[in-house]
Amino acid sequence: MIPAATISPNAAAAEKYDQLYLWSISLIAALGGLLFGYDWVVIGGAKPFYEVYFQLATPAQQGWAMSCALIGCLLGAGVSGVLSDHFGRKRMLILAGLTFTASSLGTGLAGSLGAFVVWRIAGGVAIGLASSLSPMYIAEIAPAQLRGRLVSVNQLTIVLGVVLAQGINWLIARPLPAQVTQSQILQSWDGQLGWRWMFGVTAIPATVFLVAMFCAPESPRWLAKKKKQGEALRILARIGGRAYGDRVLQEIDETLIAGDRGIGLREYLVPWIYKPMLLGIALAFLQQWCGINVIFNYAQEVFAAAGYSLSSMLSNIVLTGLVMLVFTFIAIQTVDRKGRRTLMLTGCAGLAALYTCLGYAYYVHGHGLVMLLLVVAAIAVYAMTLAPITWVLLSEIFPNQVRGPAMAIATTSLWAACFVLTYTFPLLNGSLGPAKTFWIYAAICTLGFLLVSKCVPETKGKTLEQIETLWR
Repeated sequence: MIPAATISPNAAAAEKYDQLYLWSISLIAALGGLLFGYDWVVIGGAKPFYEVYFQLATPAQQGWAMSCALIGCLLGAGVSGVLSDHFGRKRMLILAGLTFTASSLGTGLAGSLGAFVVWRIAGGVAIGLASSLSPMYIAEIAPAQLRGRLVSVNQLTIVLGVVLAQGINWLIARPLPAQVTQSQILQSWDGQLGWRWMFGVTAIPATVFLVAMFCAPESPRWLAKKKKQGEALRILARIGGRAYGDRVLQEIDETLIAGDRGIGLREYLVPWIYKPMLLGIALAFLQQWCGINVIFNYAQEVFAAAGYSLSSMLSNIVLTGLVMLVFTFIAIQTVDRKGRRTLMLTGCAGLAALYTCLGYAYYVHGHGLVMLLLVVAAIAVYAMTLAPITWVLLSEIFPNQVRGPAMAIATTSLWAACFVLTYTFPLLNGSLGPAKTFWIYAAICTLGFLLVSKCVPETKGKTLEQIETLWR
């Protein structure tokens, strides 16, 4: 056998891939990202209305209603590794689509805060499953030369979900007076029914995802791990021809043979396994604690502090989503050319600088266009760097034997970090003010720059098996 690390790059580059097939199954899997983005952000537009409907008055109540879905995210991400290793990536993505459909309808029909919280947690389970499995599934079917952009498509669909949620929120919400009271909000169409429709329409793309996943193949790397080499070879040959299938299956089998004695708790302590796992956890925390999600989840407070009315806030929220969409396309075009490290370093440095300026603008009570431009610039930097590239790295740095559990641990860490971020923002904002809060995020991004520069290897152009040899 030829060692995987010595495969000729020229031979790999000469292979021809079925681009239509690759993009089709990648887009199907990435619909999980669209639902993830929609379900995660839709609450930002519904927030002013369901808070009045359920009479949520304290920061603790508001933080719990906003962040309760993260309990489900933690649960879904936590079980995704074990379940996907046992049942397969495809079946668990189908389960995620089914859960998305049920939870969106349940949240829209909730008659009490308790029911609202239960269905939001159920939606969180679906988000946890999709956020872990969709990028991992795409990485396991993608050739090395295309993996960065194909996995980044998952981030693109997340952003499309964000934009879709923002656009639907904006279309559903009916104009309210500039100075509106809680009583007026409660009695309005938005306060009674509008916020319900914002959640309920998620069932439409969720059903599409559920049905489409039945047409997608199983991950060839999962099939090989389950000793189903014939099925794995058939899918790989469909992607790149028989020679490609033979070569990749050989690489997969070599890494599986190297760990054939099994992976127990003790084996997780060997350097070639724990090093990428620790790095994955650190990258997951960095993507969340860089702070950008508070702009989406607490857009109402961010733009209110900048002097905007409720109607203007909804328009600005849509604008930020469109900016994120445009710059995600830039990430897709650059990830396989510039490399992962360069984009991650650019993102950390750019966000640190922008948050420093944004904090200063809040400190001097800045208003209007300057604040909006700083927010939009931060979103643009995040959209072309940390947002997609973190998912690319998480999907590719883990060894074959532990990719499912390791991805689950990293994604669970991401949602744990997101829970802390989402729950603490109202408390930090209330006690320290927005200026000091954004300065804290600037410091975190600076630490992230140091982490990436010292610990993240460049993975562009390498197969998953070649990346594994970096840790060995």
